[in-house]
Amino acid sequence: MLRFFPESALVQLEFEKVRELLTAHCRTAWAKDRVAQLRIHTKKEYIDLELNQTNEYKQILQSGQYFPNDFITNIEREIKLLSIPGATLSGEQFILVRKLAENASNIFRWLDGERRAMYPALTTVVNETYYEKVIISCIDDVLDDFGNVRDNASPELMQIRQSLHRKRQELRRVFDKLVSRMNKQGYLADIEESFINGRRVLAVYAEQKRQIRGILHGESDSRRTSFIEPEETTELNNDVFSLEQDEHREVQRLLQELTARLFQYAPLLRKYLTIAGIYDFIQAKAKWAIELNAAMPLVHDRSLVRLKQAYHPLLYLYNAKSGKTTYPVDIELDDQQRILVISGPNAGGKTVTMKTVGLIQLMLQSGLLVPVHPDSEMGIFKQVLIHIGDTQSLEYELSTYSAHLLHMKHFMENANGRTLFFIDELGSGSDPALGGAFAEVIMEELARKHAIGIVTTHYLNLKVMASKVHGVINGAMQFDEASLLPLYRLVVGKPGSSYTFSIAERIGLEKRLINRARKLVDENQFMLDKLLNQTEQELLRLQKERQEMTRLVQENQRLKKEMEQTLNRERHQQETERLKLRNKLTDEKLNQLRDLERKIKALVVEWRKTENKDQVIKSMQSLLFVQKEKMVTEKQQKKWNEKFVDIGGEVTVGAKVKLLRNRQVGQVREIRGKKAVVQVGMLPITVDLSDLTVVEERNSEENSV
Repeated sequence: MLRFFPESALVQLEFEKVRELLTAHCRTAWAKDRVAQLRIHTKKEYIDLELNQTNEYKQILQSGQYFPNDFITNIEREIKLLSIPGATLSGEQFILVRKLAENASNIFRWLDGERRAMYPALTTVVNETYYEKVIISCIDDVLDDFGNVRDNASPELMQIRQSLHRKRQELRRVFDKLVSRMNKQGYLADIEESFINGRRVLAVYAEQKRQIRGILHGESDSRRTSFIEPEETTELNNDVFSLEQDEHREVQRLLQELTARLFQYAPLLRKYLTIAGIYDFIQAKAKWAIELNAAMPLVHDRSLVRLKQAYHPLLYLYNAKSGKTTYPVDIELDDQQRILVISGPNAGGKTVTMKTVGLIQLMLQSGLLVPVHPDSEMGIFKQVLIHIGDTQSLEYELSTYSAHLLHMKHFMENANGRTLFFIDELGSGSDPALGGAFAEVIMEELARKHAIGIVTTHYLNLKVMASKVHGVINGAMQFDEASLLPLYRLVVGKPGSSYTFSIAERIGLEKRLINRARKLVDENQFMLDKLLNQTEQELLRLQKERQEMTRLVQENQRLKKEMEQTLNRERHQQETERLKLRNKLTDEKLNQLRDLERKIKALVVEWRKTENKDQVIKSMQSLLFVQKEKMVTEKQQKKWNEKFVDIGGEVTVGAKVKLLRNRQVGQVREIRGKKAVVQVGMLPITVDLSDLTVVEERNSEENSV
């Protein structure tokens, strides 16, 4: 367990509020009790296990998966009763036990197979136990879904309930006849009948009660109605009552027998209840981590604080609800820089920064994810020492400074290399010169003992000391002097000014009073504070310029990216056009091959018809083998086509026509229905009339143009 000083340390760091908020996410009594007794561990294996469990459950929630842990009823009493020999659980209690066993079944089934490898930390919760299906089967053999003992739970119960059913039916028939008869006679009151002590009785007008033979069971409050059990149903009521008693005894016997049968599983059921509570506790931590936007940093088993974008958990939640901005801090403390001295104006965030580190460290060692960047690294400390606020003790008649020194004495005597300490306003409450001197001694001693911590101060000598002593570094909370508002940003590596005179001027204090105060201040001290003031404002200006430079660089990168995207689109468009052109050329070649095929078929037809075989062979050779002649012919054909102009009209024999597919010109030799035989060069071609257009030769003037 983590040791802390003073006893109110957890309250001062507001760890109790963390417990309250975490409890609100718990559903089971076990989980709420676990939060109330939340331990702050110092062993890395415990911390790693709980952090990994929370982180895995957080991943399950964020991925939209469902973890089947729905049992939230506290049945400690029922399980304790089950473990007592001779005890008997009721049907309703057994239904709760069954739901607990079913919940365990769902968990074991969900964690089966690949999920055990995906969620090893969550799997450790059930590693030391097993699921026993006999529990549910035993209960189902005796009880139905509503906790009632089944009719077939035993042959005796089956026989009793069948007899009871018959007797009740007979009783109802007899009673209904009596009600009908006496109603006609006007003996019965408006309600006609009722039940008293489990027996069915007639509601008779008081003045008519002597007209009915039977047993008087009572009267109404007004004494106007008497309740009589007629003698015709007395024996039947007795039989029903006797059978009901037999049924009750048999039911109790079966429940007692079932309790004895499950007696051996009481420890296992108690384990199931603990498992349900553990998973509820883990889901509460995971839900709160999502609410905090918390992450899991890298944990080392040594003294280390390396926080990136760390938020105060409670302040983050409060500002999120209020719509305000929460400013993160970056802090790095290790073997080389152990003590951070934070200076700056009041209400600038010094104490909040200190509490942020302290509360996050307590949360981490309690197994809670913390609101930091995932790249953060955190160590494990064995004790936390805190001195925040006024520690004046009326009980021991100690002044503020005396109590302060008493605390510092405890710090120096008990600090070691695994100590994390926080001191607010070190040296305050005494003469600045003397208090500052003691403050230097205290810091030197804590640094000598290798303790890690944060100190806030206004003393100039401590700021100077932090810049000279190894292991002690300065930090400043930024302040906008122009607007007189704190910026809540921590800058490590430089001291900060208290802005005493600037604040006095901004609030309207008379200048003569301010100037008088300046004269009373030591000149060197005033110049140092002024220098710190100017340095901090210059740093603030440089930061704004750097932010503007970063914005311009980002804008330049955005424009560069847009330019690259535009160039890529242009290249893509050019490539598309090139492919289209290639496809066009391919289509032209395909058309040429089809044209060649058509010409070969025409030559075959011509071969069969003509007697001049030699002429057809020459045409075939010219078509297939003489490529150069073909190119020359195509060029000549192109020139020949340029001599003609489309005129349209009817296609007739002897007319000059152009083939629309390949733009060749020929003369019509004959017309066969919807087709025509066209002589193109030396080859006759059969073509559809729809694929032809009539042309005529251009005149010499047009050709010259």
